[in-house]
Amino acid sequence: MGTPSYPAPLERLRAIMLRRWWAISGLLWLTVAPLSLWSLRPDIARLRQYFTWSAVRLSLAYNRPAAVGLGLCVGLTVALLVAESRYILWGMTRAERQRLERLCDRITAQGPSHPLWQQIHRD
Repeated sequence: MGTPSYPAPLERLRAIMLRRWWAISGLLWLTVAPLSLWSLRPDIARLRQYFTWSAVRLSLAYNRPAAVGLGLCVGLTVALLVAESRYILWGMTRAERQRLERLCDRITAQGPSHPLWQQIHRD
């Protein structure tokens, strides 16, 4: 099907927002994921000897902070991948386009004093 064409400022704003979300996801993987895995190290040592899915489930069930941390990292990454796949296949939803248009209008109204103005209006 292919990606539909949108006005250049809208495309640039969408790309900027997507890059920011990927940066947040990367920071989570660099900070929260290692801390979560560190708190699971005794369970991981036990899993290396006797791996079962029940042991994985129990390790995460009894170590809630680690489960929440890893769930946050995996969840955000999967959400970004699904959102980008949906955009590639079907384009922007009406709500997403309206939200980006409102944001673009606010940036344009503020003018060059807005940090994103030059990136969006570089024509």
